[in-house]
Amino acid sequence: MRRSRSRLPAQVDLRRPDGTIVVARCAVAQTPWTRLRGLLGRELAADAGLWIRPAASIHMFFMGYPIDAVFLDRDDRVVRIVADLAPWRTASCRGARTVVELPAGTAARVGLREGETLRHEPAH
Repeated sequence: MRRSRSRLPAQVDLRRPDGTIVVARCAVAQTPWTRLRGLLGRELAADAGLWIRPAASIHMFFMGYPIDAVFLDRDDRVVRIVADLAPWRTASCRGARTVVELPAGTAARVGLREGETLRHEPAH
């Protein structure tokens, strides 16, 4: 099922189809300013993330710590995971429509795999 491109709440939970939470508090960067700012000047809590939409590439210029970058297609299916993306590096994925930025090691810790589909719900 294709998702609408309407605005999402400022924060969502990202879950597997069975309801298992992957990211409990994921801020949504969906305006030009919030996408441009990204994580600059911010730290991520262990259970938090930043969902940048739309985006098929990210950069780590001026960042002070590594992250996991999870690229999703238009159906919110994981198409690429870049683990431990270091500062001053870039990452992209052909076919990606959005990127979820997570603390380094989160994708492995929660067992996230390419091909999985994620769904979102307003954060509680």
